[in-house]
Amino acid sequence: MKAPILFSVLVLLWFSGGIAACASIGVASAEEYYSIGMAYFDVGKYEDAERWLYRARSVDKTKLASEYNLGRIAYELGRYDEALKLFEKVLARDKDNVLALKAAAYARIKLGDLKTAVTLYSRVQELEPESADQGYNYALVLMALDRPEEAEEVLLKYKITMADNKDTLLLFARVLKALNKVEAMDAYNQWLKDNPDAKVRYEYAQVLESAEFYAKALAEYRAVLEALPQSNTKAPGEMEVRFTMARLLLIADPEKTDGITELETAVKEGFSDTEKLTTLLDEAGISAANKDEIRRVIEGIERAAAGKDKDKDKAEEPDAAGGETEGAARP
Repeated sequence: MKAPILFSVLVLLWFSGGIAACASIGVASAEEYYSIGMAYFDVGKYEDAERWLYRARSVDKTKLASEYNLGRIAYELGRYDEALKLFEKVLARDKDNVLALKAAAYARIKLGDLKTAVTLYSRVQELEPESADQGYNYALVLMALDRPEEAEEVLLKYKITMADNKDTLLLFARVLKALNKVEAMDAYNQWLKDNPDAKVRYEYAQVLESAEFYAKALAEYRAVLEALPQSNTKAPGEMEVRFTMARLLLIADPEKTDGITELETAVKEGFSDTEKLTTLLDEAGISAANKDEIRRVIEGIERAAAGKDKDKDKAEEPDAAGGETEGAARP
């Protein structure tokens, strides 16, 4: 539907005398250049849009708007350095231009300059304190910089409207988790009521486990296992979940062997991270008997790995006749 809109704009300019004037006297107004450029921008024809916006930029009246939109085009095309320079030109003339501040922050993030992006978002929040969306962006960058205390302070300003914005609510839950606050349980639980997601449920189970709600945590880990086949998100793998469940059982109920049974199941499924298993030996809550069993599991994994290496080396050796095994490279 956008192509007819572009055609209509161009026709309107033609019959209103804009393009006709250009043909007759060689000059069109900057506003007309800008309108044509933005019409092309709206339908994704960025090369044409750039050409007209550069013309519009030559006139002071449309300079700021043209530079801002040229920056948007550069950003859309992945030219982040160029985009940033254009946004900063706008800010040099109008330091409180909120659109340019936001856009410059986006460009800074793409360029990996999160510290400057935080400064820009801080200014945006001062200018638009009621904008929950910009508060979310600000807090998101703070979390990327491992500053959860500041992120919490930002998000608390939008606590009343948070329940209506699932992205903000989830970020708030993750902030509270990073701060080891028990309130994270309520935030995760509230989010999961309307948004079933295996990855987030796994995070929720971790929070429950940290708060020593072991039975609830185990139930959530099991729910994650059930959800994994249908999950479209980057959820943890089955082996990782089973290892986590095994660790929980070993700590929560050290007198039983349920944790070892779960651990053996994880190994049968392919779990082989002996470093993670070794860390269990330092857990004070795991019984001495179960630690002996963990050592047995580690030894079994190491023997299996050594056997595979031996078989591989044997397969690569020349055969008795002085030739090479099937599949080996030949000159």
